[in-house]
Amino acid sequence: MNSTEPIAIPAAVPSQGRTALLLLLALVGVINYADLQAIAILKPLIERSIGWTDAEYGRVVAMFQLATALSYLWAGAVVDRLGVRLSIPVAVTSFSIADAAHALARTTGGFMLARIGLGASESLTTPAIIQATGAYFDPKRRARVLGWVNSANSLGAIITPLVIPTVALTVGWRAAFVLLGVAGLLWTAVWMFTLRGSQPKDLGRLRAARPTARGYLQLLRERGTWAIIIGKALADQVWWLLLYWTPDFLHRVFHLSVGAYGGPLAVMYGGSMLGSIAGGWASSRLVSRGMGAVTARLAVMTVCAVIGFALFGVPHASGVWVAVVLLTIGIAAMQGFSVNVFTLITDVIESERVGTVTSLGAFAGNMAGMAVVWLCGVHLAAGGGYAPFFDLAAVSLTLAFVWLRLMLPRQPPRESVA
Repeated sequence: MNSTEPIAIPAAVPSQGRTALLLLLALVGVINYADLQAIAILKPLIERSIGWTDAEYGRVVAMFQLATALSYLWAGAVVDRLGVRLSIPVAVTSFSIADAAHALARTTGGFMLARIGLGASESLTTPAIIQATGAYFDPKRRARVLGWVNSANSLGAIITPLVIPTVALTVGWRAAFVLLGVAGLLWTAVWMFTLRGSQPKDLGRLRAARPTARGYLQLLRERGTWAIIIGKALADQVWWLLLYWTPDFLHRVFHLSVGAYGGPLAVMYGGSMLGSIAGGWASSRLVSRGMGAVTARLAVMTVCAVIGFALFGVPHASGVWVAVVLLTIGIAAMQGFSVNVFTLITDVIESERVGTVTSLGAFAGNMAGMAVVWLCGVHLAAGGGYAPFFDLAAVSLTLAFVWLRLMLPRQPPRESVA
């Protein structure tokens, strides 16, 4: 690992300002995952309106993942250059416009274009959130903070199946996408008002350190970078599979209607939220007791990987609520695991490169997600079932843990930060 001392980025706002920052970051997570999940929940309604097949739906989702993944290749550099105060509202404004554009789609191709725009613009948010966490919080608190922020994604996934079907069934699925776009634009206005005048003091140094082609090559020579890239690819495919195909699984296997998704998905993503909070709290607690940061993250990931085996039982469940319980356990494990992977980036990567390495990891995670959701659509269109994909999800966290354990040092240079 590179032993360069991390850049210290002192907060330019008082503690209450940082609290507002975290609340706003959590809220953008709610909106973000409402954007992602809406297409899965509204799939039967859009299917009747546009006339797409399972394979076409899988292709639309895969193209969204591809656009997101490719955008991550430059998103981290943009975040490292602009800083979180400017890059996040630019991202939210962009994806809000893309959200509203879904309402204009009349064909599968038009809907796909709107999803590509959404994916390209949303790619800025993840590296910006990770960079802000690394900048404003020490190693003892980072996982806990990320656990709360990440849990907001699950809150969005809980709210979406409770609100979006009601809106869609009342005024149409197009209005649901317009509503999401308006919510994002309102968030941008609040962000700019709340954080006006605040800026990390060392932003100029971050701009000066933005990656060049040579800088990317240097990063790709480091074990820590590849630990994150492959670890994210193996773990993130679980999330994307469950996000995009669980509503269809419940509809196809247990014959739930769009209006009946709310309860099961709320329970499932409630578990996701608790897993995120618990995973962040547990590793932060271990670090506070004197354990090395990387060792603590890996210890929690071990538990999460074992719990993730619950996904083996999902396609064989005897009833809808048995399946929901198993899905809840599995997605909780995935989120606890994911929080600690994100926190590892701030533990082992220099501050001026956190955004870029986060983007590289997110690129790999989205590419893996693109592959799994597309293949699932093709497999189902050919008459197959869900079992092979839930089996893959069940072992993915274990494979990711083994990779990270082999590639990461137990005591990297950044753990010397008290």
